[in-house]
Amino acid sequence: MNTLYREALIASSLLAWVFVVIGPVTKRLYNHMVDRGLSQIVAIYLNRKIMHILTGGLIALLIPVLFSTPVIPIGMAVLLAVILYIPHKTGRILYWFQTNDNMFEVHFCVAWGLAMLLGWLLTGGDLRLGIVPILYMSFGDAVTGIVRNILFGERTKSWWGNLAMAAVCTPIGASLGPWGLLSALVASTIEHFEFGFIDDNITVPLSSFLILYLSYPNWSW
Repeated sequence: MNTLYREALIASSLLAWVFVVIGPVTKRLYNHMVDRGLSQIVAIYLNRKIMHILTGGLIALLIPVLFSTPVIPIGMAVLLAVILYIPHKTGRILYWFQTNDNMFEVHFCVAWGLAMLLGWLLTGGDLRLGIVPILYMSFGDAVTGIVRNILFGERTKSWWGNLAMAAVCTPIGASLGPWGLLSALVASTIEHFEFGFIDDNITVPLSSFLILYLSYPNWSW
């Protein structure tokens, strides 16, 4: 089996997994959370964090193992961004994880694809530059959202969530040395702030990507 065909089959399997997560899995979780008394908006944002972990984060970890280049996964990210944008455009949102007032889940897909693409191109193939910011966005941001909802029962910003994010991101960043550690701390701090339509799905990977790129390849301790 040639490489392209094999990787296309793998990508199809991963895409099917994503559709399972954003479809029946999170829809059932939404209904369960609402039935237990959580507000709809809290259930929506918890679902987004679950999707961050089970789709964006998990697949980013698998890219170096399953693919020779990130071209096909980047194509998947673009496809998912379009698919998730369509409900906003038509006014028929997927109510268990989308809202009418923002398209942050679309931003997530776009940021995922751009980080992977630019990291690959700017380093001549070192996928770590793209993957590490994606892991901050997928795992770190997910944890901060979950912690905040547990503590406050609503979608809000709190430094407790950022501390939880730092606990997740710093070991990831530290694997790249002091610059990686700095990128983790900056990402964990900047997540606390939103700038209009520029949300943390943009600021977290952008800030950490810039630090890692400007310090590349001097990452080791």
